[in-house]
Amino acid sequence: MEYRKMGNTGLKLSVLSYGSWVTFSRQVDDKASDRLMGLAYDNGINFFDNAEAYEGGRSEEMMGRVLAAKNWDRTSYCISSKVFFGLHGKDNKPNQNGLSRKHIMEACHAALRRMQTEYLDLYYCHRPDPETPMEEIVRTMNILIEQGKIFYWGTSEWSADEILEAHKVAKELGLIPPAVEQPQYNLFERTKMEHDYLPIFKNHGMGTTIWSPLASGLLTGKYNDGIPEGSRLALENYAWLKDRMMQDDKLERVKKLSKVAADMGTSLATLSIAWCIHNPYVTTAILGATREAQLMENLEALNVYTQLTPAIMQEIDGIMGTKP
Repeated sequence: MEYRKMGNTGLKLSVLSYGSWVTFSRQVDDKASDRLMGLAYDNGINFFDNAEAYEGGRSEEMMGRVLAAKNWDRTSYCISSKVFFGLHGKDNKPNQNGLSRKHIMEACHAALRRMQTEYLDLYYCHRPDPETPMEEIVRTMNILIEQGKIFYWGTSEWSADEILEAHKVAKELGLIPPAVEQPQYNLFERTKMEHDYLPIFKNHGMGTTIWSPLASGLLTGKYNDGIPEGSRLALENYAWLKDRMMQDDKLERVKKLSKVAADMGTSLATLSIAWCIHNPYVTTAILGATREAQLMENLEALNVYTQLTPAIMQEIDGIMGTKP
């Protein structure tokens, strides 16, 4: 396993990590999640990602049960949660979502209980909140750091301007700014990582824990001939994701990309993840495997990304047509 510093911090994360979005409490049970997290840990993964909104808190509860049973040295791994959406979706009452001090504090305490831990290594603002003053957000995250309940705070899917505002407010108040952003990054979604955030990487040293390196499975090729039963895009309540991904032009590009993978003697999934971690501004790519064989295939990206020559990268750009 390779470990990268999270931006300008001293924290080192495995370049491949493991997350629970959609999978935990939806696609895998406790027994399967125990095996998958154990396999990830045994192969050097030291970061496990979660959020309050994932399955209404049940994903955090499942991860908490697994970690309690594993009884690993707590200093040997990092876990995260995120705050914004709340637990109840459309049924949230006022103050049960967003980034008010009340919701951030209460959500953090609840996440600690669900995950059966005394602290979170990373805590993200899952989306920006234009209704809450930036000073309130920054101060609240600093309170949690001072209390030892979180060690680093970050943002997820914020714009470059919003992140810069957080840094500006933190500097003016002598507080700790966000250290990490969690954006979507894959061969279809590139603009933020490769254009918008560049000044932030260079001037503020933000790390990134990117999600959906396989574009919800589209970049595995498994949807080339339709949607397999039991796959992520076949799940109830994920029609919005299916509509976004299942487009003819995207599928055609995936099919062409498969040839590049075949020429390299690897799978399309492995190539797609390798492409993500080839970017030096990616601290870690979060994997979402539901099967052990799938996870091992994903881990092969560690061996493939060093084989991505400028010529191969240029060929990929030509096929995808998504370079900003």
